[in-house]
Amino acid sequence: MPQYKLIYFDARGRAELTRWIFAYGGIDYVDERIKKEDWPERKKTILSGKVPVLMVDDTTVPESRAIARYAAKLAGLYPDDNLDAALSDAICDKIADTATEIYKIRFSEKTEEEKKKEFVDDIYPNVMKPFLERLEKWLTGKEWFVPNKPQISWADLCISQTLGTMLDKVPEKLEPYPTVLAHVQKIREIPSIKNWIETSPQTPF
Repeated sequence: MPQYKLIYFDARGRAELTRWIFAYGGIDYVDERIKKEDWPERKKTILSGKVPVLMVDDTTVPESRAIARYAAKLAGLYPDDNLDAALSDAICDKIADTATEIYKIRFSEKTEEEKKKEFVDDIYPNVMKPFLERLEKWLTGKEWFVPNKPQISWADLCISQTLGTMLDKVPEKLEPYPTVLAHVQKIREIPSIKNWIETSPQTPF
């Protein structure tokens, strides 16, 4: 069996979905977390100069979504049906794009009050709300995200992991979307996922 090492900052961020996937699949890996002050030197040793990266023995796999897809295949969470696979890729790509908009606010030099105002006045109504409305319609009447051969996939974990942050911080923003909310909570109650959420390092983001 290959040896896996996931390298990222001491944060959830763009590595957390892969951590959830590994937890779900019971896949052993080294969760290497880089402290902010250590990054300038550690960066010199990272082939891509960015994190996350996944080391598979001596091979470096860059890019968070490529890593998550690879992990999903290992964990049996990547659909065999080509259309379902494309749909799962599409929703995870969309969620990543949405998260990027939120990261722009989080890591800006604005005050916390200014960041909150921008999220409430701009990002939520113009980015999150339309997305949640479409997702609510898509999930209604479905057990899992992929429809052709219904089964849990990395798309379900992606939805729950990302929107779970909203559930923790601004739960009222998910309340108008009961199907989405139930889906997020259902994934978080899977024993291996629940255990990871409860025992993993607690970080600000």
